[in-house]
Amino acid sequence: MSGVVPRVEKAVSEEELKRVFAIRLRVFVREQGVPEEIELDEDDPKAIHFLARVRRRAVGTARLVLKNRRAKIGRMAVLKSYRGKGVGKALLKRAIESARKSGAKTMYLHAQIPVIGFYEKMGFHSVGRVFVEAGIPHRKMVFGRSSPSHCSSRPS
Repeated sequence: MSGVVPRVEKAVSEEELKRVFAIRLRVFVREQGVPEEIELDEDDPKAIHFLARVRRRAVGTARLVLKNRRAKIGRMAVLKSYRGKGVGKALLKRAIESARKSGAKTMYLHAQIPVIGFYEKMGFHSVGRVFVEAGIPHRKMVFGRSSPSHCSSRPS
């Protein structure tokens, strides 16, 4: 089966946000073992949340946190049966577009090691060392060309 055509919109209603959090809990907490108390965090109330739908079914989500002209894309989650079909790509494109429209100068994310290739194809590059977040190895990735002022690779 080839790609599906997801519709990605900002999640604003209480019902849409419930779907966002349900997808994240299913993917991160149930599938990957992330503790629920750290999955939902203090950035959620101020974040822009995106919801991907395929034929009206909510199948994926991502969030965008803006701070000081920096945009952190995160909490990308796609239901297992929809992975590899274009849903993540559509979510990421929408998050990048929204960050640009918001005036972000830098866009970055923390990628789980197995999906670094996906983000590289979308224009991100790895910086710094592998680190563990929620018990899962990650790398920081920055969108666009590397720039010493934004992409320090020093260990923290």
